Amino acid sequence: MIVTITPNPSVDRTVFIDTLPRGAVIRSRRTRSEPSGKGVNVALALRAHGHDVVAVLPVGGAVGTQIVEMLDAADVPFMTVPITGEIRTNVSLAEPDGTVTKINEAGPALDPAEAEALAVAALEWADGSTWLAGCGSLPAGLPEDFYAHLAVQGRRRGVKVAIDSSGAALRAALPGGPDLVKPNVHELADVVERPLKTLGDVIDAAVVLRQWGARSVLASLGADGAILLDDDGVLHGQAAVPRVVSAVGAGDALLAGFLAGGGGGRDALRNALTWAAAAVGHEGTLFSGADLALTVTIDDVIDRERHLTEPV
Repeated sequence: MIVTITPNPSVDRTVFIDTLPRGAVIRSRRTRSEPSGKGVNVALALRAHGHDVVAVLPVGGAVGTQIVEMLDAADVPFMTVPITGEIRTNVSLAEPDGTVTKINEAGPALDPAEAEALAVAALEWADGSTWLAGCGSLPAGLPEDFYAHLAVQGRRRGVKVAIDSSGAALRAALPGGPDLVKPNVHELADVVERPLKTLGDVIDAAVVLRQWGARSVLASLGADGAILLDDDGVLHGQAAVPRVVSAVGAGDALLAGFLAGGGGGRDALRNALTWAAAAVGHEGTLFSGADLALTVTIDDVIDRERHLTEPV
């Protein structure tokens, strides 16, 4: 079983519009709402494909009630930790060409007792599991080393820990020795504090994260695919994407596919890229098995000088 923890979950509302002129009154074509937050998205993808998963998350306020109802409707097993604050609502403005403008709320502040209860719940559910995935931003009240604590305690329980976060939370997680970190190229550049323009730059940055404590690095590169750096070396993979509808949730699908594929090696990377490519062909984070007949190439002979499609 895989356990995900989402310290800062949300209900994501996507508003589909024709254009986004600044300062104008915009009429939406339609809207949709989904339970979200990185760990919730990972759990949704895993559950949709028949994998055993439990999503752990704090819940409070009217939006908390809504996300519980949504998870019930999606048949995703979950464990909630009650908090006094209200979880956030995020808004995405989606244009027909696939451009998405996201407005993310900060989320509630957790008091020390709530923060401790969240960590305890995740670790208790992780006992006997294969992976504990800590995903997303940390709300106010959680210490920067929250994910490092999960990594250390997970290892003591014999559970592998994956971390998908950014900024200070990602940097602080590394001394805990997580088994896997999954930054995107922008998050990776932010942590190492330098621009990444080529595959060689990305590989060098991933090496730094391993030097700082991560045991393996899965870095998503958008249209350039992903790299995996671990004890066996480095792999670069890409998937053919027939149609891009929305990239929202693609990184979460990448992590879900990687964990579902075994959490390491060539086959896991292939599965990760397949899931991510399928996800970008949909408005939401879910997709069907019929989407998985995609062409994926994995290369361990890396062209380090190759420039990224969207350099940082």
